[in-house]
Amino acid sequence: MMQANKTAFPENFLWGSASAAYQVEGAWDADGKGPSIWDEFVKVPGTTYKNTNGDVAVDHYHHLEEDVRLMAEMGLKTYRFSIAWARIFPSSMDEVNQKGLDFYHKLIDLCLENNIEPMVTIYHWDLPLFLQQKYRGWESREVIADFKKYAVTLFEAYGSKVKYWITINEQNIFTRMGWMTAQHPPKMSSEEKLYYQVNHNVFLAHAEAVLAFQDLVPGGMIGASFALHPSYAIDCKPENVVAKMDYDDLKNYWWMDVYAHGRYPKAAMKYLQTKGVAPEFEPGDAELLAEAAKHVDFMGVNYYRSDVVEYNPLDGVDSSGVFNTTGEKGSMTIPGVPGLYKNPLNSNLPTTDWDWTIDPIGIRIGCRDITSRYNLPIIISENGLGAFDTLEEDGSIHDPYRITYLAEHLKEIKLAIEEGSEVLAYCTWSFTDLLSWLNGYQKRYGFVYVDQYEEAVEPSLKRYKKDSYYWYKDIIASDGETLF
Repeated sequence: MMQANKTAFPENFLWGSASAAYQVEGAWDADGKGPSIWDEFVKVPGTTYKNTNGDVAVDHYHHLEEDVRLMAEMGLKTYRFSIAWARIFPSSMDEVNQKGLDFYHKLIDLCLENNIEPMVTIYHWDLPLFLQQKYRGWESREVIADFKKYAVTLFEAYGSKVKYWITINEQNIFTRMGWMTAQHPPKMSSEEKLYYQVNHNVFLAHAEAVLAFQDLVPGGMIGASFALHPSYAIDCKPENVVAKMDYDDLKNYWWMDVYAHGRYPKAAMKYLQTKGVAPEFEPGDAELLAEAAKHVDFMGVNYYRSDVVEYNPLDGVDSSGVFNTTGEKGSMTIPGVPGLYKNPLNSNLPTTDWDWTIDPIGIRIGCRDITSRYNLPIIISENGLGAFDTLEEDGSIHDPYRITYLAEHLKEIKLAIEEGSEVLAYCTWSFTDLLSWLNGYQKRYGFVYVDQYEEAVEPSLKRYKKDSYYWYKDIIASDGETLF
């Protein structure tokens, strides 16, 4: 359904960029902040690339004014950031750390003073360590009440100043890598029954926050951000088409159906019940999920890549292979679920150095699918290219590959809008370079280069504008017209 209309993006479109507290803030124990599960996890040798950690990250905590000034100079319309739960509740859910609240007040106020709409993510993977030690965090239903209390604290503190809220970031990623592949805390593998129960607990926590939000932030908008991987059957063989359906139910709709409809996909639930690994419901759970879904205002989408799906026999590959964290292209192995599907590389698409397919049309496919299935507005909460960037002697950074990547994705988003999708915002990942979780600091995503090397004892943390910084500034100023 290609359209000839090449006008600018909708009026009041939120041109944005994003970050996460653990990946940018540093100051891991400053001003009363307590440790998170990531502060502990990264200290275990071999968990991250070259044992990098977020103790300093890019020190956004102490470079706050400079970073917001750079955003304002770019003309950014929205800045999506997360709040560190352990900065607000460092060691107990009974005592709030006022200095933690004050830091985010300062960030929000700086954004508003510079006409930047703050967009808050409540949880971006950094659970307070004391909750993990107390009852194993997301594995216990106790976390539901604690998350609600944390969310309510934020709504009461910032609700008069922040309109856009994201409850949970990439629930499908942190649960899979925490309980199935042992790559994230709590570093467990193949705990399938527990994995689905953890997800159920997260859904309930999300639901409680959504319902509390209605009274505390009138006029606000709330949703969750999901790591969307649109899929293609490898060919038209019926078994591969069915494999794609299985993949979509278990890897995409399992989460989005709950956020938007308040229920799990039937075929997927039946499959998990047959295996004996389906989540267990307590009285009131189904009603809570259904009621919260009525009040979700948008679907948040983090989009980086699509997947190819092929039938996987019972003796086929599983998810225990190699995940590329080094940037050595071609080192990632094919993951899958025996008896259902596997995900070979798409031979029709290029890949990044980390073996992620580059598929701009996939973001349009995802928007259309969400529009048709859920009829919800969409916030693109993350989209970006991780790459090796080079700081030249004159302080310039030439990243035409990033400009091309973002431009092609924006063109597809514009087409999705013309086809009927309501896209409210587009947030690149990321504004500054940052710690890329398992991948260290060499995998750079930002418009702003930060002199932070994993080998350096005392990196300068100096900020440099990349070519993509100036490009995005022009895109924002023209409301996207210069794309065409």
